[in-house]
Amino acid sequence: MFPRTLALDHGEKRIGIAVSDLLGFTAQGVATLEYKSQEEAFRRIFEFLKEYEAKQILIGLPLDGEGEEGKQAKKVRRFGEDLQKYLVQQKMEIPMVWWDESLTTQEAEEILIGEADLSRKKRKKVIDKMAATLLLKSYMEAHC
Repeated sequence: MFPRTLALDHGEKRIGIAVSDLLGFTAQGVATLEYKSQEEAFRRIFEFLKEYEAKQILIGLPLDGEGEEGKQAKKVRRFGEDLQKYLVQQKMEIPMVWWDESLTTQEAEEILIGEADLSRKKRKKVIDKMAATLLLKSYMEAHC
């Protein structure tokens, strides 16, 4: 059985959040988290983990064209490592999985422009959530 997974698409100012259903069949976007500090982001992610009773965290890692970790991927990895430390302090030990998210934001934007026909302002509010959903969906398809 696929563990309930909380997916994070980490950006500079926002984090897209998606969660798998209890059976591991679907991925649903749940929030676009805007945050001012890393501590605030960690606290809110912790709340989502409890609310959805997630058993693992999936973090999108923005790899470059050759599949290597560049500057942004290193930032995201540091964020994930710091999140893991925060969760341990909160008495929550949960596995963390890294997954290539290179094209999820671009794919999300194409969907929102083409299919949903959303304005730039409206896209900005949902693109990270959609990218997290696409990230989780690709992970689930590869593992089911």
